[in-house]
Amino acid sequence: MTRAEKTATIEALKEKLSGVEYFYLADSSTLTVEQINKFRGMCFEKGVEMKVVKNTLIKKALEAASGEKNYEELHQALKGHTAILFTETANAPAKLIKEFRKDGEKPALKAAYIESDVYIGDDQLEALANLKSKEDLLAEVISLLQSPAKNVIGSLKSGGQTIAGLLKALEERAA
Repeated sequence: MTRAEKTATIEALKEKLSGVEYFYLADSSTLTVEQINKFRGMCFEKGVEMKVVKNTLIKKALEAASGEKNYEELHQALKGHTAILFTETANAPAKLIKEFRKDGEKPALKAAYIESDVYIGDDQLEALANLKSKEDLLAEVISLLQSPAKNVIGSLKSGGQTIAGLLKALEERAA
């Protein structure tokens, strides 16, 4: 790779890193070409962008893009072969890795950057897979907000039937 190609790769990664809130670093070192291609296909289907880049280039891009973000903690994860996974949904790559690993033990999670929080190590995979997306959280909030209104309406409807029943009983007694 020439110096110009390295500079272009670093610049492209820097732009990508400054524009995303979530990305994962994964170890794909023992995967065969067939397995890597299968994993790339799964990534494409789920809307996850996968790039395999040299660690030194990732490190330089992280340093150049850091600004307000705390990418320094990610440097310890940059050993061995690294695949970087970009996503719009925080838990998508974790779920993808879990699904793919039903057949083996790789790719292993090296680190994840989720809205300024850094998760280091493969033991964090379960926690990351269980993260709720913004859409899920909004749906929960809306259902919680609707719940009291539904209870009030239900009570009013049942109360109306009770009052109607009492009035009917009183009417029958008077007759």
